[in-house]
Amino acid sequence: MNIYRSMALTSAIMAGTFVSHGAMAITDPVEFIENNARLVFQDNFEQGLANWVVEKTAASQVSIIDNQLDIDDGAGVTIWYKEKIDSPSIIEFDGTVVVNGGANDRGTDLNFFWMANTPKGEGFFERSQWRAGDMRKYDAFELYYVGYGANDNSTTRFRYYPGDGSRPLLPQYDVNDVQFMNTPNVMTNIKIISLENKTFVFANNQKLYEIDDVKPLTSGMFGFRTWKSHLAIDQFKVYSIHNSHKE
Repeated sequence: MNIYRSMALTSAIMAGTFVSHGAMAITDPVEFIENNARLVFQDNFEQGLANWVVEKTAASQVSIIDNQLDIDDGAGVTIWYKEKIDSPSIIEFDGTVVVNGGANDRGTDLNFFWMANTPKGEGFFERSQWRAGDMRKYDAFELYYVGYGANDNSTTRFRYYPGDGSRPLLPQYDVNDVQFMNTPNVMTNIKIISLENKTFVFANNQKLYEIDDVKPLTSGMFGFRTWKSHLAIDQFKVYSIHNSHKE
């Protein structure tokens, strides 16, 4: 990790210069994908978990059920896509919080990491077994994180992890609007659009975040994340973008 970049971004966050603007540069993410993107990878989970690395304890079960990634978690789990994703790019997936009477069926925490990088010199999956899905063991990473309908489905929050153990949160990224919470057993479509110096996050094609960063993270790993909840994931897609679309 570049310590000077980390310090600059952390300072920007705390100073409020790492901000979310009200004006939408992308008004229709579906149209944007149709006109500007090319599908480069898709996983419908028909071939098992070959494309994924699972970090968990024995309290969690990760399997394929009905051609979906089923995450039944009792202690914290992260499932990483094996390949690094560079920007400009788009990550898309469908996620459902399962509530059907199971021990972990709490209807919460459809969470995800992206642009994740381990501390300098450490192979990304070198310490997977040690991390074992423990959330605090990701604090040393540099990454972006959204806790979607977390805290018992009461908050949706974006955080930038600068890699120094801190997890700053700005008020504009602390959302409690019901449209950006989980509905039990109802699929939520997530799209993450990473441009040259701006990132958009859409939920069901409604803008959740528009994030400006003068020095954005431009390459890293994507992972599904939850804690003591039950998720079903489908239609994971990665797109390249034809143009950088610098703002």
